[in-house]
Amino acid sequence: MKPFNKTILFFLLFSVSSYPQFKLPSYDVVRLDNGLTVYLMEKKDVPIISVSVVLDAGAVKDGELNGLSSFTAEALKFGTKKYLKSQLDSIFNFYGSSLNTYSRLDYSGISSQFMKEHLSILLPVLAEVIKSPVFPEEEIIKRKQRWVAELDQAKESPRQVIGSYYNKLLFDDSPYGNPVEGTKKSIEQIDRVKVLDFYQKNFRPENCAIAVVGDFNSDQMKTQIVNAFADWFTTAPKIIYDIRPDQKELKESVVYLINKENARETTFMIGGFGVPVSNPDKIQIDVINTILGGRFTSWLNDELRVNAGYTYGAGSRFASYKTTGTFYISTFTANQFTEPAIDLALKTYNRLFENGIDEKTLASAKSYIKGQFPPNYETSGSLAGFLTQKYIYGLEDSYINNFEKAVDEMTVEKANRIINKYFPKDNLQFVLIGKADEIRNIAKKYGKVIEKNISEDGF
Repeated sequence: MKPFNKTILFFLLFSVSSYPQFKLPSYDVVRLDNGLTVYLMEKKDVPIISVSVVLDAGAVKDGELNGLSSFTAEALKFGTKKYLKSQLDSIFNFYGSSLNTYSRLDYSGISSQFMKEHLSILLPVLAEVIKSPVFPEEEIIKRKQRWVAELDQAKESPRQVIGSYYNKLLFDDSPYGNPVEGTKKSIEQIDRVKVLDFYQKNFRPENCAIAVVGDFNSDQMKTQIVNAFADWFTTAPKIIYDIRPDQKELKESVVYLINKENARETTFMIGGFGVPVSNPDKIQIDVINTILGGRFTSWLNDELRVNAGYTYGAGSRFASYKTTGTFYISTFTANQFTEPAIDLALKTYNRLFENGIDEKTLASAKSYIKGQFPPNYETSGSLAGFLTQKYIYGLEDSYINNFEKAVDEMTVEKANRIINKYFPKDNLQFVLIGKADEIRNIAKKYGKVIEKNISEDGF
């Protein structure tokens, strides 16, 4: 090698090894007398403020009325004691800002972003939305009608709903089997009384965290937060929920065959139980999953898309929740390729167990996942989101600060131990959405078949 080339190689190696690892920026934590937790992080590179609010009020608390958490979160925007729905829409639109509400299995959330000069105007309005919604009956009735229509429309796209069928197969009637968006029957039963009751029992300051990230002074922001939220109290009794995942033993492979009569494609998921967010090996599990199906050059995408041409994309994922999680392989293919596509997905997955991971493959995945990591936390919105995820899932700052260290510590030996410990191997579970008459006999090849029509309500 020429001396010049040696110099370049040394410089590159030195630069990579000495580049500082990403660390979570410093922040303050404030706890108000009413139990509200507040995270304040200054980030002055752009004159924007991002607010993320989470509440321990997710779909796992829906009870018998699936979709209640999600509907309640959206209904926060239907009007407050001071503002009509139309006024709220106008205020946030006028200032070029956003107001989003949503629900997930483990929590509900609100997010907003605006220019720093509008803080004194918009923070009190945001607080009003959280503290003082009135849930007008006329808005609830109108939204219910659209919601039911949207549930029907969603089933026209199997990729949009297959996750709900998959969770139902794994978790059955336990809280983690609840479809976040509900069913037509459950949404039709929602009324103002039920929404207000869910809000009063679950949207409480002691169940809530607010993260504010952006261009501000922390001492001044603390004062504004106290002024906006210190008077938030609730007199409704607090409910203690039993949210154990009721993770059943998978004694046999089951194929949940969802008939979509006009389908020209089969959409499928294959997998089993995964891990909760707090699992200490979660980062290293994700490194392995990057190899299997977590990037465009993954094994699954290479085999099913690039080499076989069965699909436009194939991947795998660990979906993690507070006390449990799932793992799945997912893709879609034309009806006539259903069997070879499933067989190839299984064959590719089995490479993990039969051959393991070699050094070159592991090094590539480690480099990729470290390269993707810092950009995930470059914006004020993403940092605010992490701080509230910290609250919900009990994460430590070390999750961020030691992320790259955890990736670097991966060895081939540890990778293969993780595969055998966390990746489900036996009694895999299948969801197939497609034209049942064309794929029913194929489905029987993989396990006990349970069949349902996609037109049936629920999952």
